[in-house]
Amino acid sequence: MTITTYIKLRLIIYTGKGGTGKTVTSCSTAIKLAEHKRKTLVISSDPAHTLGDAFMMPNIGYEPQEILPNLQVLQIDPVTEMSKQYDTILSYMASIFSAKGIDETLAYEIAMLPGMTQLFSLLKIEELVRIKTFDAIVIDMPASGEALRYLYFPKLVGSIGRKLTGLVGMFSGVARMFQPLSKIPAPSKGVLESEYELLDRLEYLSEIIRNSDMTSIRLVTNPDTFSIENAKRAFMSASLYGINVDLAIINKIMPHETSNQYYANWAEFQKTKVEEARANFYPLPVKEILLHRTELRGLEMLTANGELIFGNEDPAKIYYRGKPFNFANEENSLRMTVKVPFTEKDDFDLERYGDQLTIKVKNPVGYVVNIVPLPSATIGMKLAKAKLNGDELNVLFEKNV
Repeated sequence: MTITTYIKLRLIIYTGKGGTGKTVTSCSTAIKLAEHKRKTLVISSDPAHTLGDAFMMPNIGYEPQEILPNLQVLQIDPVTEMSKQYDTILSYMASIFSAKGIDETLAYEIAMLPGMTQLFSLLKIEELVRIKTFDAIVIDMPASGEALRYLYFPKLVGSIGRKLTGLVGMFSGVARMFQPLSKIPAPSKGVLESEYELLDRLEYLSEIIRNSDMTSIRLVTNPDTFSIENAKRAFMSASLYGINVDLAIINKIMPHETSNQYYANWAEFQKTKVEEARANFYPLPVKEILLHRTELRGLEMLTANGELIFGNEDPAKIYYRGKPFNFANEENSLRMTVKVPFTEKDDFDLERYGDQLTIKVKNPVGYVVNIVPLPSATIGMKLAKAKLNGDELNVLFEKNV
């Protein structure tokens, strides 16, 4: 099966720091997609059941439920998904720990390795793509700075797993060697079959996520330092993993028209943060959404919010396709290419502070500072040189010798 079979499906993943408005943005996008006659599903795996809060519908459950024409909602329980589909693997991994004297209930908790709940939430997407029920799927990612690692995990497991016989193989090889002494059970045929099925699904999921014609990450942030920094790291991670980011949305911007000096000061501060975000997310399109007068909940307000974000646009469009960050490994060095706005040959300055690169560039009204999070591969490397070609800054890092 090839990914091109389902190329018409649009998968939109919203990510960002908690409290930035990811859930309401996801719901508003889904409503707008449904208005454009696309059969749409909006999904959340947040254990807090935020979809029910946003739509003011507490009965949203673990099966798709239609709430508007062309719009269905689904709350995923990742633990249930894993138990339902791969209980044989989970039971085997738990039995290994149980054989070492760990309580069986605790053994199941330990077997749920870090990131597994997010991974099995994403496998629900693979299942939905295969059955070809929807034209668009919108995902509200749980708040986590590491969330995008889960999106790359399928490729990692798919490539390494074949050599190690997958997830179970990490344990089963040792199990066979020491079975007579430790009483660790060897994996059954059913366990191994489930394992290979899981690896096939992970590889296909990786194809889906990395296909820029189908999938887009969208960043959600507020005009404050913490959420912007979180979104910038997500932006970098997506570029490293080859996932297309096509849009950034800045929520909760205070209007400037106020006679109250306290709020006027906040509005002025937010203005500088919006300008900073535009430079930091370049060349992504950025949409600015004003703070609503009341709490954003319910179908009526979510629909109005969708109008503010998209107007007459189709949210399924791909707003940007490209590589704002590009990396090339060379002998004893790493070359990073960064898109930078509004600058000329001699109008930029670079400084490195640990795992961040500060780029100061000139624009028509002065200088803006873009702080770029560096990939882990640059640890132990020095900043060797930089050269500007058009709007691309080429930065060379070399290993310390």
